[in-house]
This record gives sequence, structure tokens and C-alpha cells, in this order.
Amino acid sequence: MRVTKFIVATAVVAVAIQFIPYGKNHKNPPVEVSVNWDSPKTKALFNKACKDCHSHNTTWPKNANFAPISWLIAHDVYDGREHFNVSKPVKSKTIKKAIDEIKEGDMPPLQYTLVHKDAKLTNSEREALIAGLKKTFLNN
Repeated sequence: MRVTKFIVATAVVAVAIQFIPYGKNHKNPPVEVSVNWDSPKTKALFNKACKDCHSHNTTWPKNANFAPISWLIAHDVYDGREHFNVSKPVKSKTIKKAIDEIKEGDMPPLQYTLVHKDAKLTNSEREALIAGLKKTFLNN
């Protein structure tokens, strides 16, 4: 009897949370600036590992329509855009912070690379992305 009540309660909660609107707006804001990438390789590496959370060109996965997964994905995208967003003018200190996080292996984050296996960067890709970001945004 207890198990049945638990299953019913869980099902009711699972259906009810689908009506919470947070994380369901997948309309990307307009791009304010266009990046003049130093090379096609840098652009490809950025698109592979960073674009979904650090630009207004997010490709929203199908599971982003279902709570509570939609909440987690939306939080990561909104937070990522707030900290570093190539679709808006970027300050050099923001680029330097992003580069430090890539160097330390904190970007792309584990929860992203677990789902997007191709986003995981090799050491040489990480170094190439860092060099490309420096050339693109810091002119060195």
C-alpha cells in the first residue's frame, strides 16, 4: 500500500512540475556582435565545447522541455551567458577568466561533457582554443 501511494505521489509531482514555466523558453536572444575568429579552428573548437552556454546560438536539446532537466539546462545556459557571452561585447578580464577556467579543466563542465561527449577537449584542443581565444579577443 505504501509503495503504491509513493508511486502515485511521485507521478503526480512529476506531471505537476511540467507546468512550471522556468527553463521552457528556448528562444535565443539576438546576437549583438559578430565574432571575427582568428581561424576556422578556433571557431570550430568554440562551437564544439562552448557555444551552447556562452553565446546566443544555443542548440537546445529535446530533454530541455521536461522538468526538472529543463531547469538544470536553463540554469547552466543563463549562468554561462552571464559570465562569458560572445554574442555581446566581451571585456578582456572576462576572456582572461574564461581562459583560466579552460586551463584548469573547469570548462567545459563535467555535466555538459557527460551528455555531449564530443565537447570534451583533448589537451591539444584545449591549448589551441586558449591560443585562439587570445588571438581573437586579446590580440596576442
